[in-house]
Amino acid sequence: MKQFFSTYLLLCWAIMATAQHSTTLLNEPLDLSKDFKDYTNTYFLADSLAAFDPGTGQGQLKWRRNEYYPAHAFNNTQAGLRSVRGNEFPGIEYAVDPVLPFSVEFVSPRAVRIRATTGHTAPTTEASLMLVKEPGKDNSWVYSKTQNGHQYKSAFGSVTITPNPWTIEFRDTQGKLLTKTWHQSNSRSFTPVLPFSFVRRAGDYSRSVAAAFTLSPDEKIYGCGESFTSLNKYGQKVNLFTTDPNGVENAGMYKPIPFFMSSRGYGMFMHTSSPVTCDFGATYGAVTNLMIGDENLDLFVFLGEPKDILDEYTNLTGKASMPPLWSFGLWMSRITYFSEADGRNVANLLRKNGIPADVIHFDTGWFGTDWRCDYQFAKDRFPDPQKMISDLKAQGFRTCLWQLPYFVPKNDLFPEIIAKGLHVKNPKGGLPYEDAVLDFTNPNAVQWYQDKIANLLKLGVSVIKVDFGEAAPLNGIYANGRSGFYEHNLYPLRYNKVVSDITKQITGDQIIWARSTWAGSQRYPLHWGGDAETSDMGMEAQLRGGLSLGLSGFTFWSHDAGGFTTRTPEELYRRWAPFSFFSSHSRCHGQAPKEPWEFSESFLNHFRNATETRYRLMPYIYAQAKASSEKGLPMLRALFVEFPQDPGAWLIENEYLLGSDMLVAPLFETGATQRKVYLPEGKWIDYQTGKMYTGGWHVLDGGKLSLVVMIRDGAVIPHAELAQRTDQIDWSKITLQAYTSTGTAKGKVCLPAENVLQEVNVTLKNGKGTLAKDPYVGKVKWLIK
Repeated sequence: MKQFFSTYLLLCWAIMATAQHSTTLLNEPLDLSKDFKDYTNTYFLADSLAAFDPGTGQGQLKWRRNEYYPAHAFNNTQAGLRSVRGNEFPGIEYAVDPVLPFSVEFVSPRAVRIRATTGHTAPTTEASLMLVKEPGKDNSWVYSKTQNGHQYKSAFGSVTITPNPWTIEFRDTQGKLLTKTWHQSNSRSFTPVLPFSFVRRAGDYSRSVAAAFTLSPDEKIYGCGESFTSLNKYGQKVNLFTTDPNGVENAGMYKPIPFFMSSRGYGMFMHTSSPVTCDFGATYGAVTNLMIGDENLDLFVFLGEPKDILDEYTNLTGKASMPPLWSFGLWMSRITYFSEADGRNVANLLRKNGIPADVIHFDTGWFGTDWRCDYQFAKDRFPDPQKMISDLKAQGFRTCLWQLPYFVPKNDLFPEIIAKGLHVKNPKGGLPYEDAVLDFTNPNAVQWYQDKIANLLKLGVSVIKVDFGEAAPLNGIYANGRSGFYEHNLYPLRYNKVVSDITKQITGDQIIWARSTWAGSQRYPLHWGGDAETSDMGMEAQLRGGLSLGLSGFTFWSHDAGGFTTRTPEELYRRWAPFSFFSSHSRCHGQAPKEPWEFSESFLNHFRNATETRYRLMPYIYAQAKASSEKGLPMLRALFVEFPQDPGAWLIENEYLLGSDMLVAPLFETGATQRKVYLPEGKWIDYQTGKMYTGGWHVLDGGKLSLVVMIRDGAVIPHAELAQRTDQIDWSKITLQAYTSTGTAKGKVCLPAENVLQEVNVTLKNGKGTLAKDPYVGKVKWLIK
């Protein structure tokens, strides 16, 4: 009896431990790979073409039914998939091995669309918020019948479809295999490998797709959104599920994007808003498995080098709008300014200390109660907000305000939101959370919310901080009839769009300051990197996140200079601030203080020098912003985007290019004044010293900027005279600084008044510079150095 009782207690403990371990937290990212390893589920493996019309690309795909079975050998148990018979009744009514629709479509000479249906309902035909328009059809692909199947060729590669076993191969123009679908018969390993398939869950018969593709030796994978882990995703399992990671040193993402590119010369966009788990060789080194929550597969494949792939992807999902000039100036903030007096004091001290700046941001403290967003200025601390905003603008400062779409029960707006049904509901019609979360699929909620934002913009506010948005209820029922399974990830895109649209309508500027995103959000700039730790590792992780987001179609990105979570050590701030000033946008924000005069006089002078450098470089920054937005390129650019043929460039994740011609290497280690820097092929010139270097590894000094900045040989970097605010920059006087070993150099200029990108070509001879052609025909006085 005693033994039985002991066994009983152990069993109870084990059950409790298992239950505790399996409990998920609210809005914890979903890992779909678990569903593809559940022994109670049924799996259908893509097997062969049952029919195919090469003229239309439409066909029928046969899926072979499988289940997991255990195999035991020498004290080791593995589970692999094996073919099984059907278990439904009556059997004649249900297909054992279903034959379902499949298609291949050609969107452009570089873009192919693969679609497959796994259920009994056809995919929705409603317009996708992720796409700027319905993809067109490209007729340049040439079809030919091959011995074993069908082949289509364009000027940039080929697609070959083999009927049995069903395979789709992608090759470049030289015939090199880029990737192909993984069929069960491809396996040469004792390791069970999940092939191209879909799962039917035992619990609810819902389906999800696993799109499996081959990987090649030394292949590298990039993208998936603002990921703070290693830039190369090979060997990682990445969950694409918007979440607040509460920092930047873990695998969670504010900005997951269902898109990636490969060093082999292809990219993929999973057109879905469902949760996605990407296994890039983590489970099995030779296979990428894209486990997509949706029961229908809609996959775009792009061929080319990184710039080509990003251009194609953003042709589908949209390119970033060009933000206004003032947004490229310095944003000054902390968490938080609590009064009109605080804001005015910061503005006065910025001007008094000669710190160029353009934006004052009021974070969570402008309401009656800190964090309780009711869209009303606290009357005792902001007696006349409209006059304050007007006075700040007269000093050259735009005003930015924080808010969020979640409403706590004590918020005065909470009863109205509930009464009008403006919130996301749970299946019972109540609240999924303690808070009311606005439902942006509800037109009434959108109108109510935009009216609140419009009132602030009409006061003179220039930009709204679009904070949070990652926690849309997964178990929610939305006004459009869809569940949180499809709306959770889409919520940030809806949120970004709603604020951006009303801002443009009232102010004429398309700009927000947002934290969360999904595919398509790049159309609504700009975004920042969230709540970074105030540490060396936090600083380095921010750069990885920014580069990764840029490799996912986003042109503009910023980060909180010095980190967010705690008071910034002066030494860290000295290294981080210039990194911010050499980003697309610059903001000082986080735990107080952030203002440079709150630190030592030495730091104040250092901060001023670095800020002045940014403002002098405004013609370069603005022109590169314009060029980048037109092509869907990131301003913070991984080295291989510009140098895809340089093997070393694919390995670097702690340097970047700001635009096309300026390489930046921040100092990440405490006390560092220099660092090892990899320079891609060619020659490079130190921006601070003028010394020339050849490609390869060098130990370089951060100089007065506490930042390594190198200029590409043959580049023209346009400069302006120093101004304290962007609206005082004299665009009629531009210095063209030529960095060249050959005597010729070229660059780009874009005058904000005209907003048209122009190329400038300079020749240096006997110490004198000549402009080949004046693109502005006398409107600009050029000084050539």
